[in-house]
Amino acid sequence: MTTAAATTDLGNAYSGYLDCLADADEYAATEMAIGLLGAGVPAERVLLDLVAPAQAEVGERWARNEWSVAQEHAATHISEQVVAAVSAYARPRPTGGRVVVACMDGEWHALPPRLVSEVLRLRGWQVTFLGASVPAAHLVSYLHRYDAHAVALACALPMRLPYAHRMIEACRRSDVPVVVGGRGFGTDGRWARRLGVPWAPDAPAAAELITDERALRGASPARLAHLADDEYASLVRRRGELIDSAVAELRDRVPAAREYTAAQLDATVSDLGHIVDFLAAAVYVDDASLFAEFVEWLSGILRSRGVPTGAVVLPLEHYAAALRDFPRAARALALGCAALPAAAR
Repeated sequence: MTTAAATTDLGNAYSGYLDCLADADEYAATEMAIGLLGAGVPAERVLLDLVAPAQAEVGERWARNEWSVAQEHAATHISEQVVAAVSAYARPRPTGGRVVVACMDGEWHALPPRLVSEVLRLRGWQVTFLGASVPAAHLVSYLHRYDAHAVALACALPMRLPYAHRMIEACRRSDVPVVVGGRGFGTDGRWARRLGVPWAPDAPAAAELITDERALRGASPARLAHLADDEYASLVRRRGELIDSAVAELRDRVPAAREYTAAQLDATVSDLGHIVDFLAAAVYVDDASLFAEFVEWLSGILRSRGVPTGAVVLPLEHYAAALRDFPRAARALALGCAALPAAAR
């Protein structure tokens, strides 16, 4: 560990850091990060070129079913501790205004925005990190109490986009400009543009945006005129009904489903709800590709866990029949079905 900690080569340190996460060795991981800092590696590079890519790999290992949820949580906790140690070591002094960083209401992936917070802090901003799942009303109340130069909001899951839009608008009504980031806005930020808000692909880009007040306040208006037809609102109102009827059809057509344990039934209901939520988000931003990408991701998760991809087909067909009078939802469901492997269809 001493050799790894003394190196300034982040490429070599990366594999050792992943080993620390795999072994749940918080002390070794922290020692490695502090060793890099002591060897002259800038704190920002340790955060962005060591901790961030390692956390992305942790997520991929969970998705491939190589790591359990418990392993993923343990690794995430260790990286959170490493970020805290790097911040304490660097101890930057604020020279700029206050930036508030928070996760959307219902968003629990807090490490990526924490990394953004620390990069902003290293670049001289006075940062308040509010953490995971911040209710919009509480965020606005905080903004009224403290003068903020900007708000940075994170969203990892596209199904949270309708809530993200309401949170963005609430901040703007407080006359505080907003920048957003995270995969929930699309890997290229296309759903951020649909919501009319500046998007940053990474922490350095967020720092540059926040520095450029003209860019921060100069986003194009949201393109959501289609919401006037009430399809999104009607779909949300029918969420419970859709899930219940999908469960009933599953039990009718798949005999094994009648013998599900309480835990299996809860997991099934949760999965069916996620399908509806991603579908609703696709309708909200009027982009069927959002739903197709989710279906492709879900089928990959199921395959890695030995669940036939065909298991996705039945709820998609059920929802398509139930929502045949919902044109945007129907297009998204059709594109989602097309995203499945041919054998599953």
